[in-house]
Amino acid sequence: MTPLETTVAGAPPADADGAALYRRISRRLLPLLFLGYVCAYLDRINIGFAALQMKTDLGFTDAVYGFGAGLFFASYFVCEVPSNLLLQKIGARLTIARIMICWGLVSAAMMFVHTPGSFYGMRLLLGVFEAGFAPGVMLYLTFWYPQTRLAQMTALFLSGSTVAGLIGSPLSGLILDLTNGVGGLRGWQWLFVLQGLPTVALGIAVLVLLPDGPHSARWLTPAERSAIVERLPQARARRAHDARGFSHALRDPNVYAIAIAWFAIVCGIYAVSFWMPVMLRATGVGSASLIGLWSVIPYGAGAIGMVLLSRHSDRRRERRWHAVGCSLAGAAALVLLSFAGHHLALALLALSVATVAVFAAMPILLSIPMAALPPRAAPGGIALINCIGLTGGFFSPSLLGWVRTTTGNLNNGLYVIAVLLVIAAFIIAKVVRVDATSN
Repeated sequence: MTPLETTVAGAPPADADGAALYRRISRRLLPLLFLGYVCAYLDRINIGFAALQMKTDLGFTDAVYGFGAGLFFASYFVCEVPSNLLLQKIGARLTIARIMICWGLVSAAMMFVHTPGSFYGMRLLLGVFEAGFAPGVMLYLTFWYPQTRLAQMTALFLSGSTVAGLIGSPLSGLILDLTNGVGGLRGWQWLFVLQGLPTVALGIAVLVLLPDGPHSARWLTPAERSAIVERLPQARARRAHDARGFSHALRDPNVYAIAIAWFAIVCGIYAVSFWMPVMLRATGVGSASLIGLWSVIPYGAGAIGMVLLSRHSDRRRERRWHAVGCSLAGAAALVLLSFAGHHLALALLALSVATVAVFAAMPILLSIPMAALPPRAAPGGIALINCIGLTGGFFSPSLLGWVRTTTGNLNNGLYVIAVLLVIAAFIIAKVVRVDATSN
């Protein structure tokens, strides 16, 4: 008898949807995973704040900065699928801990960058070591949560990105201003050290605290472990005997349709993340600390909107039109942003809408393949979608850096990314197949 079943014949279950059990699971797992993604996103976007000093100190152009920021995703692309396939062999605990410890060390070592070549090399190395973290955790969540909870739990994990901006933006600005010159180092060097080393400590905590799945969670009873497995998505349970592996995902056109839409959304995400400090400075905001404080508004809106929209998607069991609406709203906000000029209020409004839209689209779109792919195809399939999509993280900052270097502003680049988001909306509406288990 599981804790989700009645203890008295014919009586209704006391906890029909397993809410109490899933709350306990979430309390055990999500804080650690959430903090991991906060660190991951800080290590990706702190380059945006470092650029406020780093470009001048090292003589980097916007094109050099944009290209180097995007190179992270080139090596990430190459290494992500192998990393997720390795997770199947050695388990989630060792895989996630290995990723976090290595990327934390490389991120801290960014303090030694002094030429474009060393900048490019360290960004490539950071991508190698961080590859597989986000899709690995998203796969890990499917070991625990049914489809009716999956988008919300994925959103809580991925909201680490907006919280990283919410907390990390003012923190990064203060680090730049307050540590500049301390110990003979520039503020941007301290920024990499102080935001890289905590990731190493968190990776060690993962080794100690994170179970590979319900089967190795000592804080669950055997009956609770069975209850969790029984309540995984019905289609996934029916296909538990399905032998189709990564080769199935490679041949599935739906995987590539989702990946293309994901590429466009990622372009929007990193247009906002990498260039927000520069956009706010263009409105006349002076110090790095003030830029960090104003950045709290869009990131705060994004964190709240991301969770609320994902929860609404779960309750309605509807993915397609939620993702379409987010893509179109993001496109409109980026176009509006191009008209902000020196108007801080308009820039903050446009950045807030764009942040809510593109960040909320993440868990909603990605929950489709998380539930729909056969169990043995899911690790490689999710990683394949993510690594194809994350090439947008190379394309977007590189495009915007080139546009700003050649024209003096970002507007034409913002229009290109807005068009990509409209294309993503069309693909999600007309091409992506949403299986019954995901709808």
